[in-house]
Amino acid sequence: MQPMQPNYMAYDRTIVVFSPDGRLLQVEYARQAVKRGNTVVGLKTKDAVILGATRASAPLLENGSHKKIFEIDEHVGLVSSGLLADARDIIEMARVKSQINRLTYNEKISISTLMKYIAGNIHLVTQYAGVRPYGIGIILGGVDDKPRLFETDPSGTLIEWKAQSIGKGSEKAKKVLEKKYKGNMKIEEAVKLALKALKSGEKTLPVENIELAVITADKFKKYTQKEIAKYL
Repeated sequence: MQPMQPNYMAYDRTIVVFSPDGRLLQVEYARQAVKRGNTVVGLKTKDAVILGATRASAPLLENGSHKKIFEIDEHVGLVSSGLLADARDIIEMARVKSQINRLTYNEKISISTLMKYIAGNIHLVTQYAGVRPYGIGIILGGVDDKPRLFETDPSGTLIEWKAQSIGKGSEKAKKVLEKKYKGNMKIEEAVKLALKALKSGEKTLPVENIELAVITADKFKKYTQKEIAKYL
């Protein structure tokens, strides 16, 4: 983001005012929160979606209390970079929407429908005064008729990917994904690639700072530290 000039000061005080060159400055500031967040990755194989994330750790931190990857339903998961408090709001919203779909239609919600709903709500808060954008980027993946992987940012822009990374180490992680990713990879290969991408974006990455999940059509599996250590 370019440095803000003095004449831009009047345009960054509310979300609903465009700057003269067509920028919503509060949205751009929110994107900086995503860029400063922990590195996360997502990639899809023929039959599954793999989500990975780095996280902070501390000697006295209760194990499992600081999560980055969340199960939304048995066939869909979410990982975020940025403000975790903002992410919790979106996670709750997505879980409720998913369960309403099951009760109403007696079937699992499609990944694209769920992501459009999330992106729509993120975009909604960029249109009204008195609110601020969500300071998170989201990668959501799952399997309905096939594996799907989506990303959205604080503007509510929705993009589908084969593999993607966001967060502070994303540039290095994306280079690894671009070089090594293959759509016909087996799950084991994709897990190794996700870990390699995460490690490339961090100076040091002990096993306790890694989260990993594999999502298939009927199962959300979160890996334990012992399982992750085997790959490392």
